[in-house]
Amino acid sequence: MLGNLFYKHAHFCASRPWEVILSTLTLSACLASVGIFTTPDKVCGWNYECEQHQQKENGHNDHIFLPIIKLSAVLYTYLQFRNLRRFGTKYLLGISGIFTVSSSLVFSIAIIKMFGNDLSGLTEALPFFLLLIDLSKACAMARFALNSKTQEEVQRNIAHGMSIHGPVMTLDAICEVLVIGVGTLSDVTHLEMMCFYGCLAVLANYLAFIMLYPACLALFLEVARKRGRGQGLKHLQQLAQILHEEEKDVRPNPVTQNVKIIMSAGLLMVHFHSRFLTNKKTMDMMGHDVASTQYREPDVSLWYFYIQRLFTVKADSTFTLALAIFLIVKYAFFDDNSMEHELLMSSTTRENKEPTATAPAVHINKEQPQNDTKKEEKKCEVNFVLGEDSDDSEAETSLVHVETQTDLNAPSYSPLQRIPSLRPPRSTEECLKILNSEEGPKSLTDEEISNLVKSKHIPSYKIESMIGDECRGVRIRRNMLTEELPTIDALDSLPFENYKGYDLVNGACCENVLGYMPVPVGKAGPLLLDGQKYYIPMATTEGCLVASTNRGCRALEMSNGVRSAVIGDGMTRAPVVRMPSAIDASELKMWMEDNFTSLKELFDETSRFARLNKLQIAQAGRLLYVRFIASTGDAMGMNMLSKGSEKVIHHVNDLFPDMELLSLSGNFCTDKKPAAVNWIEGRGKSVVCEAVIPSKVVKNVLKTSVSALVDLNVNKNLIGSAMAGSIGGFNAHAANVVSAIFIATGQDPAQCVASSNCITLMEATGPTHEDLYISCTMPCIEVGTVGGGTILPAQQACLKMLGIQGPNPENPGHNAKQLARVVCGTVLAGELSLMGALAAGHLVRSHLKYNRSNIYLASNRSSMECPSSQSPLPTHSQSSTLNPQSSIHNVKVKDS
Repeated sequence: MLGNLFYKHAHFCASRPWEVILSTLTLSACLASVGIFTTPDKVCGWNYECEQHQQKENGHNDHIFLPIIKLSAVLYTYLQFRNLRRFGTKYLLGISGIFTVSSSLVFSIAIIKMFGNDLSGLTEALPFFLLLIDLSKACAMARFALNSKTQEEVQRNIAHGMSIHGPVMTLDAICEVLVIGVGTLSDVTHLEMMCFYGCLAVLANYLAFIMLYPACLALFLEVARKRGRGQGLKHLQQLAQILHEEEKDVRPNPVTQNVKIIMSAGLLMVHFHSRFLTNKKTMDMMGHDVASTQYREPDVSLWYFYIQRLFTVKADSTFTLALAIFLIVKYAFFDDNSMEHELLMSSTTRENKEPTATAPAVHINKEQPQNDTKKEEKKCEVNFVLGEDSDDSEAETSLVHVETQTDLNAPSYSPLQRIPSLRPPRSTEECLKILNSEEGPKSLTDEEISNLVKSKHIPSYKIESMIGDECRGVRIRRNMLTEELPTIDALDSLPFENYKGYDLVNGACCENVLGYMPVPVGKAGPLLLDGQKYYIPMATTEGCLVASTNRGCRALEMSNGVRSAVIGDGMTRAPVVRMPSAIDASELKMWMEDNFTSLKELFDETSRFARLNKLQIAQAGRLLYVRFIASTGDAMGMNMLSKGSEKVIHHVNDLFPDMELLSLSGNFCTDKKPAAVNWIEGRGKSVVCEAVIPSKVVKNVLKTSVSALVDLNVNKNLIGSAMAGSIGGFNAHAANVVSAIFIATGQDPAQCVASSNCITLMEATGPTHEDLYISCTMPCIEVGTVGGGTILPAQQACLKMLGIQGPNPENPGHNAKQLARVVCGTVLAGELSLMGALAAGHLVRSHLKYNRSNIYLASNRSSMECPSSQSPLPTHSQSSTLNPQSSIHNVKVKDS
């Protein structure tokens, strides 16, 4: 119950920070200013002699006791700020503590003024307020807020943190008040006054923290986010990770909480007995004996009295002020080196004491050599990034590269562990010497490597190979790019860690790597193809695609499956050459055609698997486009074709010196562009698939009729595509299925342009022409099971699903052909399902249900329904019954 109460309170404060802060400060100012323009009845030392003032005049022993408390408070405050170095920040949390103490002081003044008492003893109680600087509370709340990415999440996390820590802080405040309040039961007047102010300080600090801190924390993060468009939150989010680690050791112990409750109950009984069941002299609110007050005529004005008391110099105050100034200067200018030494010594101590702990042992590379006896342990190079909190949005951050030896499988391991910066980056010249020395790039920090990249000493695309660490190289590149992006969190959702294929990617699949793109992979099937079942991996973000293909596979499985045949196998490359004249070009064309056998021998020498099948030469004036067509085994084969055709062209150039090679690719190949030559001649694997669907399957699974499907296919896929001037686009959505399988199996997605060329044919068949015959012919499926993206682990897994990963050792080229068969068969399943949905009128309903976010369904339903009609839009099979003269207003599209 208390947790819910604190949650609601903190969420209210965090969601309305300006209102809470202004209203609280306004109320405090009003209470504190009560009677400020009127002369008070009693002011100790001005118009009456109180016991406290008499003790001061008589040189009480408190002249020794109070300076000790003041000095202790100043030293405690300094140590609290100095302890912030562990978090990599000098000021942020400390300012939070100072703000809370200042707020509690204002609250105390307001409470004192509200009860009509003077502030004469408040100055002596100031050490109690300094002793209240406890950063553990600020750390606990900040850890929840700093882990947020949006302002709404900040509010929820602050409320969650307050629901956890609010009851604990309440119990602590009660215990502190009862313990300190015991001093108010003594007969020592000055001790009673100090303990009273201590209790007041604890209560005021508690109220200030509960009311103001959630609002101020939320407001600070909101201003930082808007000011730098997210730029100012990078170090704060890193700080949250450290606070999380620090907080693990100080979580509330249930036994301790129970002891506090029992102790509080006992102290409450002591206070009740002492204050109400025994006779005690009458005291005012400040702890002064009412009977001991002696009135007198003031000899100076009240304002002069306050000014005189303010500027009265005391030896203890002078010494305390001097100590405070000295510690401030020491902290700001001289503590960096000493803290660096302490961190280094503590790091070395942890290494010597806990060499095999699961928690990372931090080593500074320059001082600590690697331990060769622990090669069995996994090593992870981690960059710890921390910076000083500053209002300057362009402030440089310091990076410390450390080597962490740990078990990466341990659940306690976190790559986000950080330590503060120990030294500034070294000069470019010094970094170059280290880079080229035996120490190598592992001795350089991420920031130093970034500086080398910016100064062009390390090419950006070679970071991984230069430093010998793929993951670290990607991280450095991301950090450099982040500085140039509109928001610092732009790449936060693009993962880059825990990727097993970086060593395979570089130099083969991608350059300037920033991470990897997780794409959902669905399963369609089983597809019964040539008597064998295949489960089809499909990587897509389009809803309904996998479901629709899966329905087509089910219909085909109920119809004895699909039969397929590979009718062509030949990847192409077409260099363009130029001769002095068209006559010379025609002579060269005839020579190459006549000497095909010798050219084939040259071509076949370039590869174990590439075999030249034929040359297709086209002439345009004095230009020749020589299209090499070759089988390439289980590889897609573009590199094989380029290598072989280049050797043949150079050989021909030696025989015909006037020939000029303009380009190794003359666009007559044609690669990754729609082209009639591919549609007519084929490229890659040419495949045809067919199936016969019984009428009952058409009716029960596809929810339509054979005649409707045949009629729709003619009018849509054939006539409609012809009207559009399509090249190879005589299908419903072959590209959907092709691209999904290509991405899942590591094919080149750009080659979907030609690979999705398909013509879908449907006709009635069977003894009574009640069944459906469907076929898909795809003349240029450009696929392979080796090379390219097929070398990556995730893509290999999808190929293993199909049983065709890698080369076929017994029959080279079989796996690639089988993949082409699977692609064509799956396209047939997708065509069958989509055409059935279109014929039955289910397309809109299915996409509204599965391909759109539910957040939009309500608005779509209201906008797509017509209140004046109840008749649905007629499907293709119902179109014959529709009256052409009927009004369009009698038609309604209704979603599911």
